[in-house]
Amino acid sequence: MQICRTIQEIRTFVAKRRTGGQTVGLVPTMGYFHQGHLSLMQEAKKSCQSVVVSLFVNPLQFGPKEDFAQYPRDFDRDCAMAEAVGVDAIFVPSDREMYPEGFCTHVEVTGITGKLCGQSRPGHFRGVTTVVSKLFNIVTPDKAFFGQKDAQQAMVIQRMAADLNMGLEIIILPTVREEDGLAMSSRNVYLDQTQRQNATVLYRSLCTFRDAIDHGERNTESLRRLITDMIATTPGADIDYVEILSVPNLEPLVLLQGKVIAALAVRFGKTRLIDNIIVEV
Repeated sequence: MQICRTIQEIRTFVAKRRTGGQTVGLVPTMGYFHQGHLSLMQEAKKSCQSVVVSLFVNPLQFGPKEDFAQYPRDFDRDCAMAEAVGVDAIFVPSDREMYPEGFCTHVEVTGITGKLCGQSRPGHFRGVTTVVSKLFNIVTPDKAFFGQKDAQQAMVIQRMAADLNMGLEIIILPTVREEDGLAMSSRNVYLDQTQRQNATVLYRSLCTFRDAIDHGERNTESLRRLITDMIATTPGADIDYVEILSVPNLEPLVLLQGKVIAALAVRFGKTRLIDNIIVEV
C-alpha cells in the first residue's frame, strides 16, 4: 500500500493506475477507522480495480467550539487496517497541502444543507462540500463511497456531483452497527460505559418508528413524538433534533408517503451522535 502525502504524489499514483486501464474508487474519511469505514473500502475493492482512501481531518467542517483538536487520530492503526482489506493507496495530506496560504474558494450546496445538522452546525456542509470537491478533483475517481449513517451528507454530495456534472458515481452503503444497534462512529470512543449503554436508545427509537409505520401510522408529528419521548426519558440524553422529512429533498411532511427519513442528533455528555433510518411508505 502506498502512502501519499502530497497532491502530486496521489495524482501520479492514479495516473499510473489509469495507464494500466484500471478503474479507481475513492473512500473519503477522517480516519480512526472502524468496521463502517472498512465496509466502504471492501465494497470499493469489489467494484474498482484500485482503491484510494483519503485520510484528512478537515478543519473547515468543524465549528469554533467543536472537537477538531480532540478528534481521535491513530495513523499507524489506520494504515494497518486499510492495508489488511486491500487498499492500494492512502492520501494523507496536511492542512497546508489542502488549504495553502491564500485559499479563498468554497463550494456550497443550498437548500438541503439548511436542515438537520446544517441548522445546528452552521458552515459544516460548506466545509464538507469544499473538501470533497477538492478530493474528487485531485483523485478523479470513477466511484466514491459513503455511508448512510451520514445520510444528509450523502444527499448533499450526490446533489453537488449532479449539479456540477462531476462525472463520477456516488455509492451509498448501509449503516454498519454494533451488535446492540448503535451506529459505528469514530466519536463513540468519547462515551463512558453508562453513556455507551444509554446511547442504544437511538436505534431502538428508530426501529419503533419503523414498526409504527408497518402498523399503519402515517401522522408525522405522532411518529416524531414517539421517537422523541423514547429518547427524552433516557438518562443523559440531550436532544439536538428529531426530524421526519422527505428523501432526497428533505422537505417537511404532514402525512408520510414515498421515501422518508427519520433523522436525529443527540448528545450524551459532550458527545454528539447522529443516526437515521430511511423507509418507503
